[in-house]
Amino acid sequence: MNVTQQVTKINRLHEITYWGIRASVGVIFIVYGLQKFNPIWKDYLIGFGLPPELQIPVALAETIGGIFLIAGFMTRITGIIFSVILLDAIFHIRWEKGFFISQGGWDYDLALLAMVLFVLVTGSGKISIASKVKIPHLLH
Repeated sequence: MNVTQQVTKINRLHEITYWGIRASVGVIFIVYGLQKFNPIWKDYLIGFGLPPELQIPVALAETIGGIFLIAGFMTRITGIIFSVILLDAIFHIRWEKGFFISQGGWDYDLALLAMVLFVLVTGSGKISIASKVKIPHLLH
């Protein structure tokens, strides 16, 4: 195997791995987003000190954003929205409970935030809708 073939194989592996990260975060947000359509989430939002009118916008943002991450469309915009959601979850909802998720803490949200920031910086990658169709670079 020559050097060019090795580099191509490594790049392909990186792209597949990157898609795996995007898809994992996307699935997590889809599942949590779908859960937020349940009317009981209005009560949770009120308990967190947030307006109940945020239920549907947050549920839609997480569900549609998760789909966009998996497909590789508008990944940077989705990354910004997810970053805001996660920062709010860390500092507004979970901070006082400490670090560990077993005690209601924010360690899981921090890991998700790191992955979302990676997606935000990296963009859509080659395994994506954005790489296959001609769309503005901002939507990658």
